[in-house]
Amino acid sequence: MDRRCSLPVVPGAADPGGRNPPGYRQRAPEHGALHRLVHEYLETFLAEARARSGGDGLPRFVERELREFLTCGQLARGFARFRCDECRADLLVAFSCKGRGFCPSCTGRRMASLAAHLVDDVVGGLPVRQWVLTTPHRLRYALAYDQRLCRRVLAVFIRAVLSFERRRAARRGVADGRGGAVTAIQRFGSAANLNVHFHSLVVQGVFVGEGARFVPLPAPSDRDVWRVLATVRRRIVRLARRHGIDVEGEGIVASDRRDELAEESSLLAGLAAASVAGRSALGAEAGSRAVRLGREADAVPDDGSGVPWHAHIAGFDLHAGVAVPAGDRARLEHLCRYVLRPPIAQESLAIAPDGRVRLELRRPWRDGTRALLFDPLDFLGRLAALTPKPRVHLLLYHGIFAPHAARRRAAVARAREAAEGPAAGGSAPGSPAGVPSQPAAGRSPPIDEAAGAAAPRKSGWVRWADLLRHVFEIDVLHCARCGGRLRFIAAIDDPEVVRRCGGSSGTSGSRLRPRRRCPRGHRPGSRRSRSTGRDAGVGGLSRRLPMGGSGGRRPSCRGGSRPVGVVTKGPRGDVAARFTLTGALSAAYFAGAGRGPAR
Repeated sequence: MDRRCSLPVVPGAADPGGRNPPGYRQRAPEHGALHRLVHEYLETFLAEARARSGGDGLPRFVERELREFLTCGQLARGFARFRCDECRADLLVAFSCKGRGFCPSCTGRRMASLAAHLVDDVVGGLPVRQWVLTTPHRLRYALAYDQRLCRRVLAVFIRAVLSFERRRAARRGVADGRGGAVTAIQRFGSAANLNVHFHSLVVQGVFVGEGARFVPLPAPSDRDVWRVLATVRRRIVRLARRHGIDVEGEGIVASDRRDELAEESSLLAGLAAASVAGRSALGAEAGSRAVRLGREADAVPDDGSGVPWHAHIAGFDLHAGVAVPAGDRARLEHLCRYVLRPPIAQESLAIAPDGRVRLELRRPWRDGTRALLFDPLDFLGRLAALTPKPRVHLLLYHGIFAPHAARRRAAVARAREAAEGPAAGGSAPGSPAGVPSQPAAGRSPPIDEAAGAAAPRKSGWVRWADLLRHVFEIDVLHCARCGGRLRFIAAIDDPEVVRRCGGSSGTSGSRLRPRRRCPRGHRPGSRRSRSTGRDAGVGGLSRRLPMGGSGGRRPSCRGGSRPVGVVTKGPRGDVAARFTLTGALSAAYFAGAGRGPAR
């Protein structure tokens, strides 16, 4: 499991007060180094930004991302209420910020959910190879905020890879084959710098015919990878010139091209350019590079030319050395989590004694660097540059997996059959005929199988309890006090109700001792107990809640809380809104129904 989402789970362990299910530990974001850094320096950073930009400051979506991060996991901003029907013990779970830029909790939750969706509902048990394309620094700046150019560059890359697979299949007598791929657009590098590059999970084979019969292909050679990169580089350079970018020029920002980002926000453009170049934009050390710890002065630079399935041509880099064989679900999910991982791991950050930010690298660099030191304001500038624009998709589907592909449904069904083949003792794609593929040790079961669901999921969004059971092997709906089951009863965001329920302490989760009666004048189901329809979400989800509820058991207002902002259960017991419980991994939906993941 990737270090960014792993959490040691001790079977049967519980918190001293017996408040949490065994093995589950609620997070305390206010104790983390990243939260303390943003809380202490945010206003100074925003004031510095306004002073440098003539009073304009940062774009609204960047400032909102930074401010909402401070509310992630805070009970004072609202919470979901869970109750055990046996002992009447209540659990309050704070909302999260639902950030897409750098919040370790929300991006980690999205990582685990989408990885499970890709493995269970898209790729299945097919053989997959990861193709990673990195572009020159000058192009990275343009790709960061020019969504149209970014899509076109990615289309050039994907067409070259899928055409390469189709030609290989044709040489083996397989005509009219179609490949499939899923691409995660990563905006960050290991040093929390702005580095837009593409991680594409390409099925190693093609689908043939109306029934989408899958034909596996052997691994490419080093020469094949080099040829693909040469084709991609030639086409991208030609595309960039049409957009007014000379990729082979000097500097980060092309002087012969209209910079739309600079016209929108000159400050954000400066932060992005400095982040791409790896230099500080703010603070006492503006213009310099981050201090490296552990660097060897006599280290010899290594371009990775001796690495298999790797090619490097004039600033363009292509690596295709990571592959997952057919039927190995555990390795495939690990790879999906890697390409969807958050930009910053909570445990990798620390505040140095001199006040600077220390970032531990996931892997040492070739020169021996193991950690970096940043000025606090400069690090906040890097977080601002990592924040994507709203309504920009960072996970895209190509080829036969594209949303409107003619044979997508048949291809996905074929992938699911391949995933079920090893478990049933059948032959997986790519294995010799008649030889069953054995699942790898520690193979994790699908979400539906792990949850014991009676029917498969209709949506790619994984429910909160199923996700945490799948990742951490714990049952968060188990009441540690009496062994009963916790159920969702209300989402509360009214400030007065939050204060009465003890949510003003700012912690991410808490137990509530129930009262015996409802406050006078607040009867369950009365007009004042209906939902306010305000935006709410568990573990930091911001969404519009439906007004009122229909049927089902009415929520109780025990505990002295005026039932405002309550969402009742539907006729079939489905929760009317989706919520997340943010633990040490991330926020996760409690009962996701309806909408699938962003495509």
